[in-house]
Amino acid sequence: MRKGSAGVEVMVGLLVLAGAAALFFLAMSASNFASFEEQDGYLVKARFDNIGGLKVRSPVTMAGVMIGRVKSIEVDPQTFEALVSLAIQARYDQIPGDTFAKILTQGLLGEQYIGLDPGGSEELLTEGSEITITQSALVLEDMVGQFMFSKAEEGK
Repeated sequence: MRKGSAGVEVMVGLLVLAGAAALFFLAMSASNFASFEEQDGYLVKARFDNIGGLKVRSPVTMAGVMIGRVKSIEVDPQTFEALVSLAIQARYDQIPGDTFAKILTQGLLGEQYIGLDPGGSEELLTEGSEITITQSALVLEDMVGQFMFSKAEEGK
C-alpha cells in the first residue's frame, strides 16, 4: 500500500456518500415527499367516477400553480364514487363555489394531479365544501380499447 492511497480512498468514499445523498434528495423531490410540513388551510371534497392513477399527496393546481395536495381518497359506500379530499392552502380562500375539478396527467405517461378551473359564483369554497362539477381521469387503456373495438366494428 502506498503512502498517499489512504487519502485517495477517503476522498472516493466521501464522493460516493455525496452522490448517494444527492440521489436520495432527488428521489424524495420526484415522489412529492420533499415537503413534510403540514400547512394551514381548509379541506374540500370532490367526487369522481374514476380517479385513474391519482394518489394521496398528488398536487392540486389552479392556472398551473400548486395550491394544495390530495389529502385522502376513499370510496363512497352509497354511490360507489371516489371521494377525494383536497387540502387547499389558506392563502387561496377566494375560490368560487362553482369551481370545476378535473384529473389531469403531466405529459403522456406522467403522474396525475387535480386541476381546478374557477367558476363565476360569488359563493366561495370553505372548509367542508364539495366541488360538484368534476371530470374523471382519462384512462389510456380504456381509450385504446374503445378505438380497437370501433375499428373492429367498421371491418364487419
